Amino acid sequence: MRYIFEGKDITNRNIHLSDERWHHIAEEHPEVTPYFVEFGDILKHPIKVVSYIEDPLVRYFYRYYKQRISAAKYLMLIVKYLNGEGFIITAYFTRYIT
Repeated sequence: MRYIFEGKDITNRNIHLSDERWHHIAEEHPEVTPYFVEFGDILKHPIKVVSYIEDPLVRYFYRYYKQRISAAKYLMLIVKYLNGEGFIITAYFTRYIT
């Protein structure tokens, strides 16, 4: 598996983004692609981190972008943790923090 991003999250755990997951994000949520360069900062300095109720290994990392024309101003990175490391599953803009 090839990683196109490797960084640390707010808890200093390693986070990876695979080429396959990036292609998913770019195809399904193309509005996110200009923000790729900010993924590391979002993971390290999110405005909020939320646990996913249905899976305790998943976290949502949020960053607010006031300047966006769209009503969806929160960029959410979804990370799943396995064996002490995190993997970005997807990323997209949403209107609310859930």
